[in-house]
Amino acid sequence: MMHPTPNNNNGDNHLSGLLGRLEAVLDKENTSIGIDKSLDLAQSNAVKSRCLYEMAVLIRNRGSSDLGEPQASQLASVRQKLEINTRKVKAHMEAVRQVTDLLKDVATAADADGTYSADQFLGYDLS
Repeated sequence: MMHPTPNNNNGDNHLSGLLGRLEAVLDKENTSIGIDKSLDLAQSNAVKSRCLYEMAVLIRNRGSSDLGEPQASQLASVRQKLEINTRKVKAHMEAVRQVTDLLKDVATAADADGTYSADQFLGYDLS
């Protein structure tokens, strides 16, 4: 029985497929952040993290100098999309923080208006 000899083409195909999946996740996330309320950011981040981990392992095992032109070009595209993604995620998180601070301020102001202040009841015997 003959065993096929390993070739680098199989590794290239695996890396290209992985980079393609990562690009698809980044494209969806980059176009959906702040627009598509159905975007599951936690799920998207989990897939993105898994792809980045697998990519790091593949490139470390084969060496970045062994990348062919298609994979090097694809990797450059992924890098650009990751930079955009980083900016968009930071902006999204800042917006979430601002809304959270605003809601906290509103809740604090509502507590301070005296309507439901616990301090008002300290002077009364409620028994």
